[in-house]
Amino acid sequence: MRRFVGTTVKIAVVGGLAALVALVIAVVVAMSSLPGYSELKSSPNGQMIRVHAADGSVLVSLGPSYGQWLTSGEIPQVMKDAMIAVEDRRFYRPPGVDPIGVARSVKVRFDTGRWSQGGSTITQQLARNIFLTNTRTFGRKFREMILALAIERHFSKEQILELYLNKVYFGGGAYGIDAASRRFFGHGAERLSLAEAAIIAGLVKAPSNYSPTADAQAAIGRAGVVIQTMLETGKIGRAEAQDARPEAVKLAPEPRQNSVRYFTDWALAQLDTLIDETVEPIEVWTTLDQPMQRAADTAIRQNVPKGMQGALVALDRDGAVRAMVGGTDYVSSIYNRSTQAVRQPGSAFKLFVYLAALEAGRKPTDTVVDAPVDIEGWRPRNSSRRFSGEIDLRTAFAFSINTVAAKLGAEVGFSTVADMARRFGITTPVNTHPSMVLGTSDVRLIDMTRAFAAVSRGGVAVVPYGIVKVTTARNDLLYEHKPDDMRVLVAPGVAAEMTDLLQTAVNTGTARAAQIGRPVAGKTGTTSSNKDGWFLGFSSGITTGVWMGRDDARAVPGLQGGRAPAKAFADFMRVAVAPRPIVPFETEVTLPEWQLEPDDEAYGMPPEDEGAMVDENGFPIASAPAASRTPDQDPAATEPEEVVPAGEQRDEIGELLDGVLGRSRRGEAEPQESRPNQ
Repeated sequence: MRRFVGTTVKIAVVGGLAALVALVIAVVVAMSSLPGYSELKSSPNGQMIRVHAADGSVLVSLGPSYGQWLTSGEIPQVMKDAMIAVEDRRFYRPPGVDPIGVARSVKVRFDTGRWSQGGSTITQQLARNIFLTNTRTFGRKFREMILALAIERHFSKEQILELYLNKVYFGGGAYGIDAASRRFFGHGAERLSLAEAAIIAGLVKAPSNYSPTADAQAAIGRAGVVIQTMLETGKIGRAEAQDARPEAVKLAPEPRQNSVRYFTDWALAQLDTLIDETVEPIEVWTTLDQPMQRAADTAIRQNVPKGMQGALVALDRDGAVRAMVGGTDYVSSIYNRSTQAVRQPGSAFKLFVYLAALEAGRKPTDTVVDAPVDIEGWRPRNSSRRFSGEIDLRTAFAFSINTVAAKLGAEVGFSTVADMARRFGITTPVNTHPSMVLGTSDVRLIDMTRAFAAVSRGGVAVVPYGIVKVTTARNDLLYEHKPDDMRVLVAPGVAAEMTDLLQTAVNTGTARAAQIGRPVAGKTGTTSSNKDGWFLGFSSGITTGVWMGRDDARAVPGLQGGRAPAKAFADFMRVAVAPRPIVPFETEVTLPEWQLEPDDEAYGMPPEDEGAMVDENGFPIASAPAASRTPDQDPAATEPEEVVPAGEQRDEIGELLDGVLGRSRRGEAEPQESRPNQ
């Protein structure tokens, strides 16, 4: 037994000496590879990105922010004491690694099965922040300790603390105490009070959890812990601790997050595929037109009914995104409804039905019969709840006649219509059921806008883009957009005929609310139960798509593509095209003067009673009585519209259609109901 114990002791001693020698060698090697102090001061903590509008002005600055570099003598002593008290009480004693802290951390790791206590000294944290990742493994922890020991022998304690306080991340994109002080309190770190220093020191443990702008109570509570720790370690007296009141600290006002962030979020997500640079600061030059963006934001905010959401995308001739609004308020919801949401487009989808028919040889003047139709058991009905008999394609499109669209879809083939939609840029799945001609497949607003833009461009493909070029801070070019004018989707003549139909819809049909005093072509869309309202159109080289609805896809009484969406389109386009010359279409529709007069009201206004709704086929939809709905369930309930007595309700579209067809009404039309798929 004595021999065994002696042998074991000898092995342990030799092993310990070998480990010590290996540790010394590792530390020496690490010391030789450490950069100089000045080099560490200038090394970046992350990539800064400045995003420019089309006119060169800065839209946003993203990524890490850096304040003034404060030397050890410029850093308030209260800030040093607060950080040391809460992060590393024995900072001035251990050689970069705290054995007690490491032992405690390892014990907790074995007890719980996970790393829940760091046990890292300030020097270890500095080593991890500069040279390593936050991966929680034994290997990373060992490398961290080796680097910490090397740093302790390479730099003084004051240099280590200076590096740490100027480089550690405090949340909100702020690196270093000066950036954090300016971010949260609006002044430099050299003026930090005890309460402010305690708040900043408390952030290091969990910047997102203890951020004063994200959770003020959590930040105050954590600052209280810091102050109590400073009291326990003798860094402050009891009177100072009592006078420090973190809850009374005045925070700097939050910068206003406006709708431009919908665009920058969408555009910057593409950088990973455009450039390889991930460290050096970059300048991103975009297509966004600030006056148009402001007009788009105003148009959505002023026209979206209460309790609903809205989105808008505007494309220039080559696909440049000039304006993008993804919702009514970016602060409350960063979800971009113009690029991410998928919703049914209603009759706006008829664009692809008529494109397929025109490509197959149909003409806008061709005559069709608006009569009952049965396609594999599917019997679509018109929103007017009646049939108009013989009618030409131009009028059928202008007044969004469902039966004619169904006949054209069956004539060319529903798979052909689906192929046309995909050809024009619809990236979501398109079904080939007969009802697809009325827009029952989910689509994205930006894809639909892209399709209409291709028609405006004479049948040439349009690919939306937001980034013109990317440069470094030294103006080295990293990326530049190359236009693609080569892909022809349909013959120019087909695009011109489609423009003819779209212009008629604005001049005489369901889209008259979109008139702006110059040539406009467009189409409305309203889905079953009035869940979605769309308007897409173009004028003077700008193509704009508008969507409105509820995020939960509930029905909205009164929502029609020819009403609020068309009005928002018109409000935006009047501003967007004002500096541009009036551009007549290649196929200009000649209409009687009475038909060209703008109307103050949109067409297809439904009665106030939601029970009058019809589905995409024109059939009535049963629903709960309006009286049983709460304002939260029914946004329109808080903003009632003028109600027309049942006996005086008019079939406005029917009357207009009869006027265009030169027919007289026989008897009174039945009370008009809500008109989806317009």
